[in-house]
Amino acid sequence: MKIKINGEKKVIEKEGITITELLAIEKVDMPETVSVEYNSEMLDRDKFDTQKVSDGDEIEFLYFMGGGQHLYAKLGV
Repeated sequence: MKIKINGEKKVIEKEGITITELLAIEKVDMPETVSVEYNSEMLDRDKFDTQKVSDGDEIEFLYFMGGGQHLYAKLGV
């Protein structure tokens, strides 16, 4: 099946995989902390094991980073 991951076209040989399986296939770092946008919608983590990936899907793996507060405090922001 042909899908797009983070804007890059990919061919995944296995059909009917879940988002959790896709994270493993793509060897995503820290899969327990990644957020997933599935066809322009944020996907709830509790659906990773059941949401099937289909031909033509567009998926974004997103990492939200914290921090920076100490910098803002120093700048008086």
